[in-house]
Amino acid sequence: MPRLDIAPARPIPNDMKTRRTFLLACSAAIFSPAVLPAREADLQAALDRLPQLHSLQVKRGDDLLFSAAPRGPGLDRFANIKSCSKSLVALILGEMISEGQIRSVAATLGETAAGLLPATATPGAADITMEDLVTLRAGLERTSGANYGSWVSSRNWLAYALTRPMVAQPGTRMLYSTGSTHILGAAMAEAAQKSLLQLAREHLGRPMGIEIPPWTRDPQGYYLGGNEMALRPRDMLKIAELVRDTGRYGTEQVISADWITASARRRASSPWSGLDYGYGWFLSPSGYMLARGYGGQIIAAHAERNLAVAITSDPTLPARSDGHFGALMRLLDGPILALG
Repeated sequence: MPRLDIAPARPIPNDMKTRRTFLLACSAAIFSPAVLPAREADLQAALDRLPQLHSLQVKRGDDLLFSAAPRGPGLDRFANIKSCSKSLVALILGEMISEGQIRSVAATLGETAAGLLPATATPGAADITMEDLVTLRAGLERTSGANYGSWVSSRNWLAYALTRPMVAQPGTRMLYSTGSTHILGAAMAEAAQKSLLQLAREHLGRPMGIEIPPWTRDPQGYYLGGNEMALRPRDMLKIAELVRDTGRYGTEQVISADWITASARRRASSPWSGLDYGYGWFLSPSGYMLARGYGGQIIAAHAERNLAVAITSDPTLPARSDGHFGALMRLLDGPILALG
């Protein structure tokens, strides 16, 4: 098995791995029967005061502590998870490395998928590594933000992204760019000779009982690597459980435990939110691993507190760190973390 770059794993107490009912949790030493309902009331109050919030689910261990969808399509219809897609692509990359389809995170784009490089590629683009791409440190000028519209309006999204000027040394500064994850997804597809949709269904869909419908493709037919995937909110919660439980879902090790541990190690920091970033996942100071999507889509796992969280919000409205996303982080760090 190819060697993964890993950080020391945080131990998860055995008693957090066992099945516990809601009633037993309420009677545990760290809770009183009067406290937990009050915290549930805090979550309900958050739903009431945040009109952009569509759904919220919280699980501790196997116990579903809170589940509500007062707005939006509900828990059983597909929701656009926006840039949470980047985190799912990162999980699939880890499994492809574990299975030897890609040599390691140090494999370069030229080594993995040379055919993606246009003749006019920016000098140094072939040397960008899988790690540079999954950590959003490719160095290429961003295709997100103000550049997103012109990028997705171009005739060749990969060529457009790979001919952007180098604005940083690869592997150094985090440049949040959907183009980087799109290059990564296309490289993974080339390495496996399967579409990113097939890879998502193979590595996440089938082993977890998750339906993953087709989503946006670029003009050359590559599925968009960093945006526009759709999942049911209940299945978003399954992904949160998978990450919380170090890649295990039920009795199956779906994603390499080493990869999940490596993903929880800081590789960069976001200049926008200030959050650290690992292999495709944001890392909060309070201990969450977070997938974050435009509008306020969140898949969150807190291994030490045994919590899995899924949040959907209106995908048409922004969710900035000083706005709706900030409110969601306060929700995660306040009443939700208190449930763990």
